[in-house]
Amino acid sequence: MREEKFDITGMTCSACSARVEKATAKLDGMGSVSVNLLTNSMKVSYDEEKLSMDDIVEAVEKAGYGASAAQLSDERQQTEAKGQHKNAALEEVRNMKKRLIVSIVFLVPLMYLSMGHMMQMDFGMPVPSFMEKVFYGDENAVSMVFGQFLLLLPILYANRKYFIVGFKSLFHGGPNMDTLIAIGSAAATIYGCFALFRIGFGLGHGDMHLVHQYSMDIYFESAGTILTLITLGKFLETKSKGKTSEAIEKLMDLSPKTAIVERDGEETVIPVEQVMSGDILIIKPGAAIPVDGIITEGSSSVDESVITGESIPVEKSVGDKAVSATINKSGFFKMRASKVGEDTTINQIIRLVDEASSSKAPIAKLADKIAGVFVPVVIGIAVLAAIVWLIAGATFEFALSTGIAVLVISCPCALGLATPVAIMVGTGKGAENGILIKSGEALEIAHRVDTVVMDKTGTITEGNPKVTDIAAFSGSEDELLQLAASLEKSSEHPLAEAILRQAEENGVSLLPTEEFEAIHGKGIKAVIGGTVFYAGNDKLIKSQIASYDERIQETAAQLSDQGKTPLIFADEKKVIGIIAVSDMEKATSRRAIELFRQMKINVVMLTGDNERVARAIQKRLDIPQIIAGVLPDDKEKHIKSLQDQGHTVAMIGDGINDAPALARADVGIAIGAGTEVAIESADAVLIKNDLLDAVTAIKLSKSVIRNIKQNLFWAFFYNCIGIPLAAGVFYNALGWQLSPMFGAAAMSLSSICVVSNALRLKFFKPEHGGLDPGGRTHDDNDDTDAPENLAENAGSEAKTIEKDNGKEMEKMAKYEAELKIEGMMCEHCKAHVTKALEALEGAEVSVDLDGGKATVKSEAEIEDAVFETAIQDAGYELKGIERK
Repeated sequence: MREEKFDITGMTCSACSARVEKATAKLDGMGSVSVNLLTNSMKVSYDEEKLSMDDIVEAVEKAGYGASAAQLSDERQQTEAKGQHKNAALEEVRNMKKRLIVSIVFLVPLMYLSMGHMMQMDFGMPVPSFMEKVFYGDENAVSMVFGQFLLLLPILYANRKYFIVGFKSLFHGGPNMDTLIAIGSAAATIYGCFALFRIGFGLGHGDMHLVHQYSMDIYFESAGTILTLITLGKFLETKSKGKTSEAIEKLMDLSPKTAIVERDGEETVIPVEQVMSGDILIIKPGAAIPVDGIITEGSSSVDESVITGESIPVEKSVGDKAVSATINKSGFFKMRASKVGEDTTINQIIRLVDEASSSKAPIAKLADKIAGVFVPVVIGIAVLAAIVWLIAGATFEFALSTGIAVLVISCPCALGLATPVAIMVGTGKGAENGILIKSGEALEIAHRVDTVVMDKTGTITEGNPKVTDIAAFSGSEDELLQLAASLEKSSEHPLAEAILRQAEENGVSLLPTEEFEAIHGKGIKAVIGGTVFYAGNDKLIKSQIASYDERIQETAAQLSDQGKTPLIFADEKKVIGIIAVSDMEKATSRRAIELFRQMKINVVMLTGDNERVARAIQKRLDIPQIIAGVLPDDKEKHIKSLQDQGHTVAMIGDGINDAPALARADVGIAIGAGTEVAIESADAVLIKNDLLDAVTAIKLSKSVIRNIKQNLFWAFFYNCIGIPLAAGVFYNALGWQLSPMFGAAAMSLSSICVVSNALRLKFFKPEHGGLDPGGRTHDDNDDTDAPENLAENAGSEAKTIEKDNGKEMEKMAKYEAELKIEGMMCEHCKAHVTKALEALEGAEVSVDLDGGKATVKSEAEIEDAVFETAIQDAGYELKGIERK
């Protein structure tokens, strides 16, 4: 099935979008169709062997609308098309403004002419004497009515689009909002013309009673007022709708138009679409980075707020990734382009937000179904109301007024705008905060989520494990590390990377290996010096050797209970040793899990680690449920099992290893993907490596759906009250009658209210959270169990590796100071203070943001002046020091 997007012209309400959708959906070979009124677009999937783009365009045109393919392959054409789309929106606002000005300019004298005499009698409003002589009085009735007609003509001409589109849609069998306006205002105009002839007839035959009767019931001012008020509403609506796409426009505006390329030793400025993968680009201070790439020379701080929402610039140096549309703040560097054109991060974000804005949530189908039959039903109600009143003995003028009022008050604009405006604002707001939601459907489903399943590595934890313990049962620790690194050098597992990094820091050389084999979900196997060695979990080792005694099990269990992952190394006969690796939890993971629980959402951690490691993390982070020892292929089965129990499941993972589970979940959320967004398997992509953004995504979904329900409620409520009132249902009992002019004003106001309500989503605040005073930081993972206990159990000395430099952590803190700090406001402040104090030699730091204090432990006493300088250099004020 091929997917295509079309621009649709001529749609004015949800009845239009429903008709276009119905006309294309019935084509042979058509898969799915989604028409969006707000963006005037249509997304389709169809069988190319049975259907062509020309067939689809022809079907839309037969339905009375225009269609053209929106997808262009050339990047430059796409950029120009985006600019044209923006200009088209501005042009629409300008045209509406001109129509409104013309309408108001001629409506004011029209109203003055038609009602001036009445206002003179009721309110003492002055009327020029020449008007008294020329227009007022039965003898001047023709001049009066014909003068109104002449003032109405410019209003009719300025707003001729309502008549062209409205009657065209009616003749094609798909009446819409414009049809209601056209019929209502045309009926008032035609009746006014009829009255003009009757007045002329009365004057010619001396029947002044007939003249007086018809001169009192001229509806030219009603027709003019209807068109002017509708145009005013549409103008305000168009301006408001333009605000909903501000997020996309900001992204487009931030996309650089040119790039400085170094070719043959010369600097050349070229259009960004001509940059090729592998080009060396020169990025000067203050410049926007044009494409994604890798820094090859120089260093700088880069403002990545447009991509991640993170306001603090990120330090970049050789080997780091540079992302398109981010801003180089200070330094000068060169980079090699890796992703260009549509593959750049900024273009992927624009495409995702645009697709989400153009998509349709399931909740919108209710409005579409109603709108598809709404207009014909309203026309029927208007005709029926007029006939009933005529039968009941009302005057023709009263019956006509009732029918016109029903027509103009019932325009289904509000129904058509209720859903797409909220979705566009919601997805745009998400994009501003680094949350990319692929579709309206995903946005809607997310609000029903009652179970969140999280991968551990890279989601709850940093995804950057480090060696913490080495316990050798045979030989020295360095020999064990050399063997382990040699075995793991061919593995791509994150734990293998941790061992290789540790070996490199310790200057350990690697041994040649042969016959390397990865044993799925268990470990690895390789031959070194003619001997077969194994590395992996206890399942693998137990299956290969017999001498797996209780001492080894106890050592591995102790490490697991501390939340560390023990990797066991053995030859064909015995266990050689154990190396423990730990992946520290992210600082915000605990807060995110707590927020999910406050939202009554059950949290499940799904991990391939053994149950002891999982239990340790569960205890530290207060995770309600864990599923441990899960192979990558089985994650999808666990998601399905939860769904079979009736849960709506969101899966949060890295988007690559967890692809099957992400695809199976009701909502798949790829977290921490950075520039490597896993868009294919996930329904939402979180640019930042932060679980709090997943909380924000769920809260945003709830806010958007709540907003849509409010919009739909008020749209339905408005019509349920307005139509009976306009039809005169309450006239006999309460004397309530709605004039066509007030009906037009009410209809315009309903659309403006719906759009304005949706725009409230722009004030949505993301969940930044932060740790509670008792929350744990990365350092909380350091276990207090003495490593000597492991040495006793293993029969050898165990070595605990320091997190940063790999040295033995044998020193105990002798001094402790509590610093009172003023000026810390957020998590960024906390990070600055922590970094400044950790730079002091031998300092272990814990910062309490809420309490405005920091606790520093050290082996040697640190002077007050040193503390004061460090705090001041970080940009804060030291208010006091308490020694312990």
